[in-house]
Amino acid sequence: MIVASKTFSTNMRIFLIGFMGSGKSHVGKRLAHLCNIPFIDLDNEIEQQEGRTIPQIFEQNGEAAFRAIEQNALHKILKHEDAVIATGGGTPCFFDNMNWMNQYGITIYLQTPVDILVERLQSERAHRPLLQNLNDETLYTFIAEKLAAREMYYLQAGVVYQIKESNENVAKALMQEFSNIIGH
Repeated sequence: MIVASKTFSTNMRIFLIGFMGSGKSHVGKRLAHLCNIPFIDLDNEIEQQEGRTIPQIFEQNGEAAFRAIEQNALHKILKHEDAVIATGGGTPCFFDNMNWMNQYGITIYLQTPVDILVERLQSERAHRPLLQNLNDETLYTFIAEKLAAREMYYLQAGVVYQIKESNENVAKALMQEFSNIIGH
């Protein structure tokens, strides 16, 4: 369900933002296919650029260095005029990234309930640097607190899409709602 949207440029650069596990990559691939434009996963771009995984960057250089690398990779995406870009969960929360994305494209926040995030992330902890040391009991609390801290950035998106069910077809709903904006 769409709860807020702002006026957009005719630009076809669509940035998907939201907490890890919100479905940015999954929705992004489907939305790019429906719009017939390329899909870019910012984390994959970083890993290719750096020649190592996100967890390795965090472990070897720390989060501050990763965020600088992430911002650099985000700005390089400007060369793509038409693309759906799945950002990292923290991307909008650092530097001027949220303002930059709003300036250069359409931002869509996939607002996902904590219960759905926990369900999706329980089995992925080993691959998520911020979740690696959490057990089942602390996972829910961590996600709820981190999401609450990031929400002020996420809510600056041009579109806020509230996910109600884990298996919702978000890409199709976005296309139906905004076919005049994001459809060709």
